[in-house]
Amino acid sequence: MIDVQRLRILRAVAEHGSFNQAARALLLTPSAVSQHIASLERSLGHPVAVRSTRGVTLTEPGRLLVEAAETISAELDQVRHEISRLTAERPVLTIATFTSGGRRLLPAALARFVAAHPEVELTVREAEPETAVPMVRSGGADLALTYHFDGPLPLRAGLDWTPLMDDPLWLVLPREHRFAGRASLGLAELAADRWVLGCLKTEAFLHRYAGLAAFDLQVAASTTDYFFAQSLVAAGVGVSLVPHVSLAPEASDSVAVVRVEPPRPARHIGVVTPRRRRPQPYTEALTAALAEAVER
Repeated sequence: MIDVQRLRILRAVAEHGSFNQAARALLLTPSAVSQHIASLERSLGHPVAVRSTRGVTLTEPGRLLVEAAETISAELDQVRHEISRLTAERPVLTIATFTSGGRRLLPAALARFVAAHPEVELTVREAEPETAVPMVRSGGADLALTYHFDGPLPLRAGLDWTPLMDDPLWLVLPREHRFAGRASLGLAELAADRWVLGCLKTEAFLHRYAGLAAFDLQVAASTTDYFFAQSLVAAGVGVSLVPHVSLAPEASDSVAVVRVEPPRPARHIGVVTPRRRRPQPYTEALTAALAEAVER
């Protein structure tokens, strides 16, 4: 039998990269951490960590155990949150959402949900995917309205992804830009322009594209808010690449929105929920309401 407490200690060693730092984080002595790891190795019959002057390196069995520890920890957190929900006076539903999804997609879904389930106490938390997905996995949120760009969303065991829509990216140009009247543009045609970035993930995509097209990306401004980015474009600071859901209707008179020529980049919006054995009617109802909001 593998001791759960020793798995927790191994996970801390992996996270901090040394026995001493793990001990400080766990409020234990380095000797106690070392003894727990040695006991884990004896029970397993294989070494799980190798110490060196550069820190601690996990063996393959050690890495497998850390993955198991993360899954077990997430499951226990979900159980604790589930017990809290069962003993609460009112049903509680916590939603994590990215900013533009919360602004453009979530309100209509929540209105429909509240009309059907007024007994539920709702909590909404703004979070980007790298924060929102772990929140669902740990039980800190019941579902996350989130997105990913290239490739599949990296989900750990115990989570489900329900796709809602593809959200194509558009070029946003100042009204007086030389290409403002074009119906579509290739990104390479803007190699000489300065860019206003509204998201780090968009920046990563643009840097990859610029590298493939052999031009240097010139960044005039970097923000974490697509709506702020569009106001900077309207002021003539530069051009930007903005998802459809994040286009600001109020900016339409001061910027030009131009289609990106194929292959057209897009982000993929969906809902992340925990995979549970018991039915989750409120989570399922809100997911359905989000699907309806997207279709309209």
